[in-house]
Amino acid sequence: MRPLHLLSILCLPLWLAACSSIETQPADATQFAQGQYKFYTWRDEALKNPQNSSDPIYVMDAVLRREVDAALAEKGYVRDAGRAQFEITYLQAPGILQGVGSSDAYGGIDPIPSARPNRQVNQAMVDNAQALSGVRETHNIALLFNDAGSHDEVWSVLITKIVDSVNQPDPEKMAKAIRQGVRKGLGELPDAR
Repeated sequence: MRPLHLLSILCLPLWLAACSSIETQPADATQFAQGQYKFYTWRDEALKNPQNSSDPIYVMDAVLRREVDAALAEKGYVRDAGRAQFEITYLQAPGILQGVGSSDAYGGIDPIPSARPNRQVNQAMVDNAQALSGVRETHNIALLFNDAGSHDEVWSVLITKIVDSVNQPDPEKMAKAIRQGVRKGLGELPDAR
């Protein structure tokens, strides 16, 4: 019984990571690695909020910059505008994600054999089919790394998060999601040399 308990504890973080609603799509880092970059800067200055607007972009900007700086520092990169070899910028945009219809959740193949004696559809199956279908709103952040001399893009990552509550943004949840997305997205980036 003890080994099973230990195995379940070890698998729990993997299971929780698999259930995350954050997806990252990093580009190939070969070109970035060939540049042997160490120093970077942000292309644009941080957003200022003198009017104390409640627009989530101001929260997102500060958190994103802080998390990217921390993740790059762990990899050995140094933020120094005077010696910058690459520049970082980002694009933020809402998007949509088409849900999966219940009939094609497995590519049109029903994982349960079609001969089901005494099998009736229960409400949980109906609710799951409805929850997985339709359009869901997402927040998308594209981090772009450009060579400081040529201004050519040398690496990028797209971070997508399914929005849980569009009308009531929670700054703490947003910060946690950005932190998780940045760590996951920059994981593909090589360490500084």
